Amino acid sequence: MTGFHLNLSLLTPGHFRQAWRLPHADPLTYLDVDHFSRLAKAAEDAKIDAVFLGDGPALGAGIEHAPDTGLDPLILLAHLSGNTERIGFIITSSTTYNSPYNLARRFNALDHVSKGRAAVNIVTTGTTAAAANFGLEDHPDKPTRYRRAHEFLDVVTRLWDAWEPGAVTGDKTNGRYADPSRIRPIDHRGEFFSVRGPLPVPAGPQGRPVIVQAGGSEGGLGLAGDFADVVFTVAQTQPKAVAFRDDIRRRATAAGRRPDDVKVSLGVVVLVAETEDEARRRERELYGTLPLERLAAAVVTGLGLPADRFGPDDTITIDDLPDAPAEGAFSVGFTLSTRALIAERPRTPRELVQRSAGGAGHRLLVGSATQVADDLEDWFRGGAADGFTIMPADSAVDFENFTRLVVPILQARGLFRKEYPTGTLRERFGLPWPRHARAAAERPDPRAQRLTEFG
Repeated sequence: MTGFHLNLSLLTPGHFRQAWRLPHADPLTYLDVDHFSRLAKAAEDAKIDAVFLGDGPALGAGIEHAPDTGLDPLILLAHLSGNTERIGFIITSSTTYNSPYNLARRFNALDHVSKGRAAVNIVTTGTTAAAANFGLEDHPDKPTRYRRAHEFLDVVTRLWDAWEPGAVTGDKTNGRYADPSRIRPIDHRGEFFSVRGPLPVPAGPQGRPVIVQAGGSEGGLGLAGDFADVVFTVAQTQPKAVAFRDDIRRRATAAGRRPDDVKVSLGVVVLVAETEDEARRRERELYGTLPLERLAAAVVTGLGLPADRFGPDDTITIDDLPDAPAEGAFSVGFTLSTRALIAERPRTPRELVQRSAGGAGHRLLVGSATQVADDLEDWFRGGAADGFTIMPADSAVDFENFTRLVVPILQARGLFRKEYPTGTLRERFGLPWPRHARAAAERPDPRAQRLTEFG
């Protein structure tokens, strides 16, 4: 592959979460389906691989200051699939607060409805507020969540495989619609789930929806190596990104897969304009919406340091940090990425907030279209990723600025397609057709042992 994939985040008002405060912004845009339709069509016109929407099963604590994740993404993006023809849809779903049967059925349906454009972004949910919404007194600890996630994806993939190719015969002469011997229950009984199966309809056009995984802890990395087609990740430094991609490819090989069977998609917050001066002006405007001192304190505690030890402009060195991220860290991936940045040279909490669009963790890239294209090309050619998930700083401006200004430069350099190829989202990512369960039954599955390894 000479070029890279591009996904675009639909998060509104943008990855500067208080962009709603700007004069041009409508604070209710994140509820406006027409807004999302415009963005999806702009992305499709630019031949973007997929649009992506994060989600969580609880109202976030930051609702006082910014909109939360918003509308149910499965319903929203299913609607967008009816208004588009080629672009894919990556929808975040929790293995902690979902049933594997329901998730498998819904995403299989979306794959049929969208004609092979569905992808599920698997997360285990880090927020404790979700537990009370599902009748639980406590949020499961991280090892438990990842054991559940492994079993969850084992069940889901087996459900997607339960109808063998050719199960639907459509024999009108003999009145035989399907061959029941090719439609198998999975009869799963495990630590967390008891699922008989099968699903009521055969696999969609991709065989399975594309599985995206986001998580940098050991449990998340194991999940990625065993199951993921695409890994969505974070890195503030290029060496850290290269090392992460190499690690994921090694884990895929250890799970009996080929290294290229997993694609790494690096998240980048992009603020782009016609000129660098205009981009920097907008950057200052967006920083003006942020409560920098509160966010700086959050960065300090996220690194496992006492909140009162470092003010916004105090320097943090690598020697100040704990030996490793705290066991209960909200995101090990974000923490490791920030630690790598501090290892390059000491940073202040204010710098860390500014480097990551408000402390969210992903690298902020600011500049003209040429500067943004140069940066993405440099990281790609350096082996940092197989492509990028572009996260607009202000979705009202940067989403379409990226499609209108940056994509044509990437296309002219041969780094990105000018037209969609035929086929499904899976084929567009260069991913293999899923190995069917019965065809693989005679060979041991390296994942089976891993289901008991976390915890």
